[in-house]
Amino acid sequence: MFVVSSPSGAGKTTLTRNLVNSDGNLELSISVTTRPRRPSEVDGVHYHFITKQKFAEMRRANELLEFAKVHGNFYGTPRGPVEHALAAGKDVLFDIDWQGAKQLYEKMRTDVVSVFVLPPSAKELKARLERRAEDSADVIARRLKNAAQEILHWVEYDHLVVNRDLNEAYGELRNILRSERAKRVRRRKFVKATAKLLADLKSITGG
Repeated sequence: MFVVSSPSGAGKTTLTRNLVNSDGNLELSISVTTRPRRPSEVDGVHYHFITKQKFAEMRRANELLEFAKVHGNFYGTPRGPVEHALAAGKDVLFDIDWQGAKQLYEKMRTDVVSVFVLPPSAKELKARLERRAEDSADVIARRLKNAAQEILHWVEYDHLVVNRDLNEAYGELRNILRSERAKRVRRRKFVKATAKLLADLKSITGG
């Protein structure tokens, strides 16, 4: 499971979409959220937009793998699609905040690889939020204020990417994914080789 987090406006959504579009074995986990849909967003593509009542029902039914309150709205990862993708042998990409990442760590740390994406500067972060032109001035101010707290959690992640240039940041993210997959393959080989060695030793020593 590949987790990517960042403060709002750092570019993680664009980066994760580009990564999924270029990798046939990577499936994006689409979160549910109670926040209003932006004009450019499509329900079921960017998020599943639901009511607070529906969100509460999903929590009670244990249908969420992780959930958090972010910028005054609730976000969560539906459990079913993730389990289905993993069962099909896919890697799953999570575009979630540090709270959700922490919950995944607590449940399945050895299966999670995490990346935190930073903006190059506070000035650029503000400019990106304003260029998006889909949030009010109050919402942008709240997101910038929350960014200071979110950025403190970068130390909890396995990797850090600074998004100065979208193509360069995408290349870094892609290389991290490839490297982690190679590690996983090597680890499986080591596990298999170790199991054989132990079995042979048991056979030689008679127990």
